[in-house]
Amino acid sequence: MAGMKAKIAPSMLSSDFANLASEAERMLRSGADWLHMDIMDGHFVPNLTIGAPVIESLRKHTTAYLDCHLMVTNPIDYVEPLGKAGASGFTFHIEVAKDNWQELIQKIKSKGMLPGVALKPSTPVEEVFSLVEHANPVELVLVMTVEPGFGGQKFMPEMMEKVCRLRERYPSLTIEVDGGLGPSTIDMAASAGANCIVAGSSVFSAADPAEVISTLRKSVEAVQHNI
Repeated sequence: MAGMKAKIAPSMLSSDFANLASEAERMLRSGADWLHMDIMDGHFVPNLTIGAPVIESLRKHTTAYLDCHLMVTNPIDYVEPLGKAGASGFTFHIEVAKDNWQELIQKIKSKGMLPGVALKPSTPVEEVFSLVEHANPVELVLVMTVEPGFGGQKFMPEMMEKVCRLRERYPSLTIEVDGGLGPSTIDMAASAGANCIVAGSSVFSAADPAEVISTLRKSVEAVQHNI
């Protein structure tokens, strides 16, 4: 983890969708590295959020890295539309890609996006090892620290064991955590080895989002400096 850049990715699911472009700019002014975009299909998870048209619209207003988290049943159907829309990263769930993840990774990369894999709290971390170790690997692993599908849930500290195991096994891997992250939980995530932090309500509901983003970053950097 030493030398790896901390990345803070506010979850736009917690933003004011009626003012998405200005909300994105507000987060970037506050120090965000990435913008985390939750794409849900109402099937893999009960909620229904955004798709490629919204990503395409937002891309016209920002050059930021759009970190797309696909909580969908058929992620392969989204690769081409999101690639055309201007998505930067495409993270799919292993639970729905056990049979075609090699093809999926290849297609994601062919569209110029960074491939990542996510796992739900109930999914054993071992299920993503082969995707990281493959000759054509994913470049990010997202450990869900809440059940996917809704914002504002309580952080699950027991998920930090997965982060620890990933960091021990893959020292240079980008490990992202998503769910319930804020000033009160960041130290647990950073100490476990996460270097990419998704935070929604803790940032967007803050009187000073820049202060929260700075707190998250400092926690990750403190762990890195102590390695």
